[in-house]
Amino acid sequence: MEVQIFGTKKSADTRKALRFFSERRIKTHFVDLTERAASLGELKRFAQKFGVSALIDPESKRYAELGLRHARLSDERWLATLVDEPLILRMPLVRQQHRLTIGMAEPEWAAWIAGS
Repeated sequence: MEVQIFGTKKSADTRKALRFFSERRIKTHFVDLTERAASLGELKRFAQKFGVSALIDPESKRYAELGLRHARLSDERWLATLVDEPLILRMPLVRQQHRLTIGMAEPEWAAWIAGS
C-alpha cells in the first residue's frame, strides 16, 4: 500500500497525516505544494468526488490575502485559481489508488489500511 499526500510542511494537518501513515509503516509520497502545485487533472479528481468548494480553505491566510472572501467564480475558474494558488487548498489531500480524502480523515485512512 502506498498513499500520496498533497500539503505543505507548515500545515499541522499535513504533518499529522504523514505521521499517521508513518506510524503504521505505510509508504507515502509527499507532494509539497509550496514546491510543486497539484496538476489540474489531480484537482479535478478530488473535485469530482467532493465538489470544488470542498477543496477551498476559506480560513487560510492566502485566501484572505487574495481577497477571495466575496469572490463568485465558476468551478472551472476556481480550479484554475487552485492550480495557481495551492495555499488556498484545504489540506491534506490524500490519495490511495482511487480512494480520496480532503483534510484529516483518520477513520477513513484506518479503514483503507484494514481493507488492504
